Amino acid sequence: MPSGEYDPETVEAKWQDRWVEEDTYAYDDSAVDADTAFSIDSPPPTVSGSLHWGHAYGFTLQDFVARFERMRGKEVFFPFGFDDNGIASERLTEEELDVRHQDYDRREFQQMCREVCERYEAEFTEKMQNLGISIDWEQTYQTISPEVQRISQLSFVELYDEGREYRQRAPAIWCPECETAISQVETEDDEQDSHFHDIAFEVVDSEERSSSDSRTESDDSQEEFVISTTRPELLPACVAVFVHPDDDSNQHLVGEEARIPLFGQEVPIIEDERVDLETGSGIVMCCTFGDQTDIEWYQAHDLDLRIAIDESGTLTDVAGEYEGLSSEAAREEIVADLDDAGALLDRRAITHTVNVHERCGTSVEFLVKDQWYVELLDKTDEYLEAGREMDWYPEKMFTRYKNWIEGLQWDWSISRQRSSGIPFPVWYCGDCEHVVVADREDLPVDPLSDDPPVDACPECGHDEFVPEDDVFDTWATSSLTPLINAGWDWDAESGETTLDREELYSFDMRPQGHDIISFWLFHTVVKCYEHTGEVPFDSVMINGMVLDENREKMSKSKGNVVSPDEVMSKYPVDAARYWAAGSAVGDDLPYSEKGLRAGEKLLRKLWNASKLVDSLTDDAPETFDHDELRAIDRWLLASLDREIQHVTEKLETREFSKARDDLRSFFWNTFCDDYLEIAKQRVRDGGDASAAYTLRTAHRRFLKLFAPVLAHVTEELWREMHGDESVHGTAWPEPLGLDADFAAGETAMAVVGALRKYKSDNQLSMNAPVDLVQVYGDVRGFEADVSGVMHVEELETLDEEPQIESVVTGVDLDYSLVGPEFGAQVPDIEAALEAEEYEVVDGELHAAGVELDPEMFTIEEERRYTGEGDMLEAGDAVVIVRHGD
Repeated sequence: MPSGEYDPETVEAKWQDRWVEEDTYAYDDSAVDADTAFSIDSPPPTVSGSLHWGHAYGFTLQDFVARFERMRGKEVFFPFGFDDNGIASERLTEEELDVRHQDYDRREFQQMCREVCERYEAEFTEKMQNLGISIDWEQTYQTISPEVQRISQLSFVELYDEGREYRQRAPAIWCPECETAISQVETEDDEQDSHFHDIAFEVVDSEERSSSDSRTESDDSQEEFVISTTRPELLPACVAVFVHPDDDSNQHLVGEEARIPLFGQEVPIIEDERVDLETGSGIVMCCTFGDQTDIEWYQAHDLDLRIAIDESGTLTDVAGEYEGLSSEAAREEIVADLDDAGALLDRRAITHTVNVHERCGTSVEFLVKDQWYVELLDKTDEYLEAGREMDWYPEKMFTRYKNWIEGLQWDWSISRQRSSGIPFPVWYCGDCEHVVVADREDLPVDPLSDDPPVDACPECGHDEFVPEDDVFDTWATSSLTPLINAGWDWDAESGETTLDREELYSFDMRPQGHDIISFWLFHTVVKCYEHTGEVPFDSVMINGMVLDENREKMSKSKGNVVSPDEVMSKYPVDAARYWAAGSAVGDDLPYSEKGLRAGEKLLRKLWNASKLVDSLTDDAPETFDHDELRAIDRWLLASLDREIQHVTEKLETREFSKARDDLRSFFWNTFCDDYLEIAKQRVRDGGDASAAYTLRTAHRRFLKLFAPVLAHVTEELWREMHGDESVHGTAWPEPLGLDADFAAGETAMAVVGALRKYKSDNQLSMNAPVDLVQVYGDVRGFEADVSGVMHVEELETLDEEPQIESVVTGVDLDYSLVGPEFGAQVPDIEAALEAEEYEVVDGELHAAGVELDPEMFTIEEERRYTGEGDMLEAGDAVVIVRHGD
């Protein structure tokens, strides 16, 4: 029997340990199939530091689904991964050990990364267990492990053989800070302060034009035009100037050549519709490369290639005397020299949008590099259709997926120039650069230490090879999580890839944040669709972000990050789980101490109500003829049937907040405040078997309904009161199929509530007798219950409404309308209303000699009982109380 006050600290720790020790949530694949398995493709957190409250929130939502589906008879596969092969783990290692990856060979630095990540991964495990997340800890993986490396390299080999991957020397998005290529998805827009520089360019040989040409100022002057740019440090990389075809004032420049100030190279002036006429002067320089448009022009017009900025953001020898300067320092020196040369016509401050690396916030550059790509742009329609095949919770998030695909401009660059990561299984012929790919049976391999699968180049016979030293983009591996978990691998015997756990694929649910729809979700669809021809998930559950209490995004720089340890030191885990269920899935959720306290109150309410139920149901029958149930008991269980159906539907559609709030309201108000008070008296007064059975039956069902959210307290109460098995292994409650007069029961409960408030307002004890209660409303079959619990000596039901009249209690003026219309007369109008010297005629208010239109005022009324006794309103019912006459 539950005793004393609820001690969450002791109870929660006990069950967290027991669940792990007893493998309560272990996935049993011995007799499971696609119909009985429920597979969750849970996100592997990036090992970049300690877990934050956003991780706790996201995994708690996943846990609601896992526990719900487990109770519905599914064998739930709920794994946990560690994404530890990316640049974030590299940077963590550098910060923790105060080192730079460039100072170590790859193998040595990788080992350093592994050791640092292992410490954090142990912490991740402990944190997830302390949150009561029902993960199967036998189903864990690391994205850098040999097993995952094999699968990642196998994916590369498969796509390469299918012609879906290619290596090309092409413009790549480059982060100078991280010194690696990044994909389009890893960039974000950032508003930054900058300057527009108006720079004068010369038209080559313009002085030789006809003196009659009205465009020249004099016979010996050179024609100039102005280009406005935020990046004068790219002048040495300028290879062309562009004019819009509709720019009549500058059409005469097309076909001429321009001389670049300071650097002197002569470049063609070309027309192109991609020129933005609204920005700057409307004439644009093309540099290789400043942005995506520069790349398009370079490709479309077969322009020269001049690379002025290198991998570290430093100017190259193309920049002449500015070589070796950072782009920022070069910008200032070039601007100063342009000014000295008379070519800087203006410099004005602006704010504009800059592409930055989302990881470090550094402005990206566009460099020409040899990179590996996965081809995307030819199949965007198929990837979009694949997204349509999945159920989206919430549905609106599909739009983000759709918008990303429709906005794609690049194929997927998957090569990274990093020290830690999964190597490309590739060598190049030292003579003809023919690509040699590892055999599937040999994977995983590291070309820096392993030999290629051939002794000589199949193309030219050369016997020396150059290993690829790039590694895969992190997302090239984490996009394979469904295949990793389903045991995808190469079967040498059959000569094809197979799934070891076919029952898991396609996964039932992909849960993740909305911020990585374009990162993780899209790339997973691409990889899995290409490898299996199927969509990887049946459904997608997208959660929002955790905000601080001011609804601002949490970040270390702002100092507003909340850690799980900080929350758990102050509140029970179940209170935090209750808070996590408080937002519509997909919406951002502010961290709220108020929400956590509300969760604490519910835990105490559930505990105390359970103690009372337990004390009342020692002799409760296990079975009871439902035809013999009292009306109020039948009504309670039938109403609970409705609640079960409602909660089930909301959990099925991942509407956790609606399920939580409606269940809490029914339990707290209907069951505890109303029904429990009635049943308690009946059991204590006469050992009423119908009430005792109903209490026990309802209580068991409430614990099951609360179990997915309040995982610990329901486990403790279930084991204390209802059996030795875990509540999380019991069957989800099904409606009993009872029917009842719902309207009459709800009215009776409303009458009880009104009478309870009446006694409280009049400082009467709840046991104080009431002489007479008259009810105008349908409470048929519930009269004895109302009378018994509220100690009513005589209860009558009325066929006609009591003598009630509407009495005007005041007039409320809309001063925004009355003031401008009547000005100085307003005090007179107010005085007339105060003295009740007014009347309403045809909807108009007549007071102080003026007439007010209907929209200028509101008549305030209240219903008053003109007979004997006190009138109470109980929902749609009217209650007359006569007491102490």
